[in-house]
Amino acid sequence: MTDIRVALAGYGLAGRVFHAPLIAAASGLQLTAVVTSNAKRRDEATADHPGVVVHAGSDALFAHADDFDVLVIATSNEVHASLALQGIALGKAVVIDKPLALTADSAQAVVEAADAAGVPLTVFQNRRWDSDQLTLKSLLDDGRIGRPLRYESRFERWRPQPRPDSWREALSAAEGGGLLLDLGSHLVDQALHLFGPATSVYAELDSRRGLADDDVFVALEHASGVRSHLWAGALAGAPGPRLRVLGSQGAYVAPVLDTQEDTLRVVGSLPVGGHPEPETNWGHVSRGDESEVVPSLPGRWDLFYPMVAAAVRGEGPVPVNPADAVASLRVIEAARMSATERRVVTL
Repeated sequence: MTDIRVALAGYGLAGRVFHAPLIAAASGLQLTAVVTSNAKRRDEATADHPGVVVHAGSDALFAHADDFDVLVIATSNEVHASLALQGIALGKAVVIDKPLALTADSAQAVVEAADAAGVPLTVFQNRRWDSDQLTLKSLLDDGRIGRPLRYESRFERWRPQPRPDSWREALSAAEGGGLLLDLGSHLVDQALHLFGPATSVYAELDSRRGLADDDVFVALEHASGVRSHLWAGALAGAPGPRLRVLGSQGAYVAPVLDTQEDTLRVVGSLPVGGHPEPETNWGHVSRGDESEVVPSLPGRWDLFYPMVAAAVRGEGPVPVNPADAVASLRVIEAARMSATERRVVTL
């Protein structure tokens, strides 16, 4: 069976550390082209993936549209939608790093274009396959903590000095920067994926370091009755637990963030069959004074691109329904409105 040829637009952190290694490791996919205007990154792409064709811009890539089957977009956020529409117009399957677009309406237009063209479209919400999310899902399915009542989720860091080379930290929210669109996209997606649609949103947003929003709190009420409290921050000198989930029969606490990103940064690949977490990172189920350690299920970011390959071949669904990304952006927009107007927003 001929490999599906993949073109990767963007070779910064997302492209080089996340997408390229996972594409290269996926059976049935071949990374054949990379787009980056940065000379240093062009050299890195050539060294990392010998034989790959490197283009200095998207126009050069699209001029060779017959040379690839799937377009992966790992660029800065403000061009996600426009690049996706160009790829769809060429009849290509498209994978977009989160967020799908800057606004829900723009994201919906991309979804409708892909539906009309009959091409697969999905969003890289890799953190659905974090170890803590998979472990929590198993506990919920088994009923070990009973009916879920409250979900607390955090991506908190201690980064008092902004990174001068990070567009995520330098650009305004309107330009695609800030934590709400970045880590907030993961936090909201995970909550909606686990507990269903939100009916109301309350949020607090601040720019503590004087740039884009870097201190985020979002509270959701789900139609299912679960309440989600979500945090993302760059000035958390004492980060809270990664997850704390309260149920009618107990609580699950996962202390720290899944380590798949750390492994990709250092090793450049993930273990075949899943990424195990060290025992020191395992969480526990507590019922008052009683507590039991819960072995963490392996993280499975490696599942994403094989599912993309299957979808392109017509052998299965895309890994993430793009309609979910539109729903997340509706919540993010409501959160921004809530923070600006200092009120609860009903969806």
